[in-house]
Amino acid sequence: MVSAVDAIGLAIIVLSNTAIAALLTRFFRVRMTTIWAGPLYAVLLGSLALLVSTLVLGGFLGLGANLASPVAVVAVTIVGPLALGVTFDYFWMPAPEEVELPDRREDSPPEPR
Repeated sequence: MVSAVDAIGLAIIVLSNTAIAALLTRFFRVRMTTIWAGPLYAVLLGSLALLVSTLVLGGFLGLGANLASPVAVVAVTIVGPLALGVTFDYFWMPAPEEVELPDRREDSPPEPR
């Protein structure tokens, strides 16, 4: 039986992994120039980041419940949040090309190269 503390710990892992996936997806969408590079990097490097996050939060900090199966752990803590984060960025957030940025001030220092 799962205790309330274990359920809250699992929710913390899932929510933090979803936020990481959404932020990485946005970062790769803004930085990559081709259409396929953003989603590809978000899936490949995002899943690696979520694996590290799950290992730190679930292993080192001891959050989460015992899901009793490696497949369940991967599905609940990596695949689900990755799909939700990518979906959040692609369908809820505006495309990076549609966001208007403010003009630079003239008295601001030049950007470093």
